Amino acid sequence: FRSEIHIMKKQIIWLEDILKIFNFFLILFFLFFSSNKLYAAERWVLDKNLSTIEFELPVLLANNVKGKFNNIEGYVELDVEKKINNKAIFSVQINDLDMNYIKYKDLLLSNIFFDVFQFPKAVVDTKKFSYDNEKEILLNVELTLKGKNETVPLTIYVTRLAEELVQIQSELIFSRTKFNIGINKWQNTKILKDKVKLKTNFFLFRE
Repeated sequence: FRSEIHIMKKQIIWLEDILKIFNFFLILFFLFFSSNKLYAAERWVLDKNLSTIEFELPVLLANNVKGKFNNIEGYVELDVEKKINNKAIFSVQINDLDMNYIKYKDLLLSNIFFDVFQFPKAVVDTKKFSYDNEKEILLNVELTLKGKNETVPLTIYVTRLAEELVQIQSELIFSRTKFNIGINKWQNTKILKDKVKLKTNFFLFRE
C-alpha cells in the first residue's frame, strides 16, 4: 500500500512539473503574440474605385501615348512604434487599361511591348522605409515589370483627408528599354521615347 502511495506521489509531482513547463510555454506564447500585436503595423488598404494610375510616353512629332490602368491593388503598413519598418506594395493588371491610341492597344499588350500573357502584372515594392508623418517622401523603390526588377526613384506626397482616409500622389519615371518594353524596331528611341511617366493618385482607408 505504501509503495502505491509512493508511486502516486511521484505521478503527482511529475504532473505538476509538466503543468509548470506547459504554463511557462503558454506565458512565452502569450508574450510573443502580445508584443507582435503591439508592434503590428497600422494597415491602410487601397480604395480601388477612387484610385488611379496614369501613364505617358512621349512620341516625336505626334501626340504622346497616354493611358490609365483600371485594375489596381495595394496596401501600406506603418510601423507606429519605431517608424522605420514601414512598407507598401502596389500592383496593376496591365491588360485592363484605357489609352488614346486605341488601335495600338493589342500591339502594346503583345510580347513586343508589355507581353501581358507571360507578365500580366506590374508591381511596385517600397521594401522597408522610414516614415514619421512627413508630407513628402523620396524613396528608391523596386519596380517589377516584364520579368525584370529595377530600382527607381519615387517621390510621394501624402495628404491626410480624414482620420481614416489618406491621399497619396506620386510620379515615377522609368526607362522602357531597361524592361524590354518595345523590342526590334520599337527599341529605337528616336520616335518612341525611352522615358515612361507614371502618375498615381491613391486613396487609402485604415483597416
